[in-house]
Amino acid sequence: MSPFRRGVVALALLALSACATTSTVAPPPLPMAGWTAGTATTRTVGLGLPGGARLAEGVQFAGGIEIVLATDSPLHSLSDFKLVDSAHGFVSVTDAGDLVRGRLVLDARGRLTGVSGLQYRRLTLTDGQPITEKFDGDAEGLLVTDGGDLFISFERNHRIWNYGPVDAPHARPTVVRHPDVEMPLNDGMEGISAGRDGGWRVTAENGGVWDCRPAACRVVMPPPPAPLADSDYRTTGIDRDPAGQGYFVVQRTYRPPLDVRAQVRRMGEDGALGPVLAELKLPGTTDNFEGIAAVAHAGGVRLYILSDDNANPAQRTLLLAFDVK
Repeated sequence: MSPFRRGVVALALLALSACATTSTVAPPPLPMAGWTAGTATTRTVGLGLPGGARLAEGVQFAGGIEIVLATDSPLHSLSDFKLVDSAHGFVSVTDAGDLVRGRLVLDARGRLTGVSGLQYRRLTLTDGQPITEKFDGDAEGLLVTDGGDLFISFERNHRIWNYGPVDAPHARPTVVRHPDVEMPLNDGMEGISAGRDGGWRVTAENGGVWDCRPAACRVVMPPPPAPLADSDYRTTGIDRDPAGQGYFVVQRTYRPPLDVRAQVRRMGEDGALGPVLAELKLPGTTDNFEGIAAVAHAGGVRLYILSDDNANPAQRTLLLAFDVK
């Protein structure tokens, strides 16, 4: 779900932060069975004008790109993102009900410069039929278990399903335990991550943190008494710290007409949030950030955050990298 409203065309001014480098995304040599090759171009982006991005001590920008898509592309509205192998392979979902995969392109210095091999396929229902309704296909979060299974969380029709292996998802996903709490139609389980000892952590956009296992979910932090507003920072993505020090989360806020911000923070095992590691706001590069992935890198952690463009021409699909020492 996005807090952005139709008609915020001035967000297109964020394109000022794009660099001149533009490249076509290389297709995979041969799409795997059930997958269709996606078409896109990328252009590198920086953090924008001074006064926008604020990075904490020990945090460095490690490159960024905009994924540029045709109006009718099925790759719009990417809502979460996780790394799946040591060769920079990733998997993503759209809130229109598609599964997307590809590979990050890094330069000789290890900075993010592009993506390659984009492919997509339609998610399916438990009877094996393709998802056709927005109510069933609003995928917002994903995780890859230590055993290699792909869990996807949905809102509107709130649920978590296990699709099995990332490379060859099962046509008939199985139901996975999710928090037994009533959630608003469009404010659901935006963030899920592999957790400790084979479990999984779930965060809701309206607040609340749970640790789940097949038998039950345990409340780590209950939702607040009053629903969060668009102007509050809401957690929209989570991933486990590969060093075992809790989790990393991405949050976003929106105040009409143009105050769009995102921030990255740590989350402890108890659900408490640490200091802000990175804040993105105007006049710098910012957008509707909803996805996050964490991977061990050069004695620290490399974080990638992904924005959902809502298939809105005034927004962008951005992927930014940060190194945390």
